[in-house]
Amino acid sequence: MAVVAEFARLALRERVVPRGSRQVCALEPYRIGRLPGQPIDTNSNEKQEKVIAKSVRHFRLQNELNILLHFQTRTRFIRPLVEEIDESEESNTPPTLILRYLDDDALQASIKQRLTRPEVKYVARGVLEALCVLHEDGFVHTGQLTHLDRRFSDVQLADFGSTVHVDSIHAQRGDPIGTPIFRSPEAQMEIKWGSATDIWSFGTMLISLLYGEGFHIFNPNVPPDHDDYDTDILLKHHRCFGPFPKSYAEIADEPRQAVLVWIMENSPAETLRPFHFTTEKEISREDKEFVLRSMKLDPRDRASARQLLEDDWFRES
Repeated sequence: MAVVAEFARLALRERVVPRGSRQVCALEPYRIGRLPGQPIDTNSNEKQEKVIAKSVRHFRLQNELNILLHFQTRTRFIRPLVEEIDESEESNTPPTLILRYLDDDALQASIKQRLTRPEVKYVARGVLEALCVLHEDGFVHTGQLTHLDRRFSDVQLADFGSTVHVDSIHAQRGDPIGTPIFRSPEAQMEIKWGSATDIWSFGTMLISLLYGEGFHIFNPNVPPDHDDYDTDILLKHHRCFGPFPKSYAEIADEPRQAVLVWIMENSPAETLRPFHFTTEKEISREDKEFVLRSMKLDPRDRASARQLLEDDWFRES
């Protein structure tokens, strides 16, 4: 039973190149601070550093540029723009963003080596600090791509190509967003979403970081191209954090409410895995209580990024 169609997101062409490399998108010689077309001094002793080059002719690139110019000076927890290269018809060069290079993605890092509790909190704080800045201006990140530098010397939120305002048509009509296993229930059902969808994604990421080893609590039992992929995720939402509250009648139309009824009717008792019953052998009581503040099925019941930052969880050892 397919509930929603998979959202086909265009992935911006992103590659890691040395700072000063001649291989930025295989276009032309490039050095930070050099104007396009300006020759490179090959005898320069300038230190070579890695950067990220994003290059594509697509509105998401311009959107990411606009978001970075608006927010990157307001927090150190957003991966900054280093330089912008304008499109060149003469050399068939698409517009390119040069971004700071960070060593790893938080989830990938937790697979390679399980994070310590202080490391998880450090990542969580960085993500929430960045989300606070976005949410206070009414913007929704819509993803959860967190990058790390040199094993937690720095944490920054990245990938703002799909970041939109809560009043945008995308948010108002409930466009599918982000990676399905991190997507909130309301976004999964294409219901109007807002900043609370980021909080659900944050909580889902936090669970993965706390457990490590590539664990994803909503990982479906079918492959991504299966018709039941999205339905399986909704089933896991209910079985881990349900039941869906009656308050959903206030935000979901009758067809979507019928889907939720089907979800709950097709979840016999033996399939339920309530997260709040998880024992301390798996996760500490303090960690579980903090996670549960984000994992409310009704988005209106979730804590805000600011409220989570003020939680005693960050002051515990």
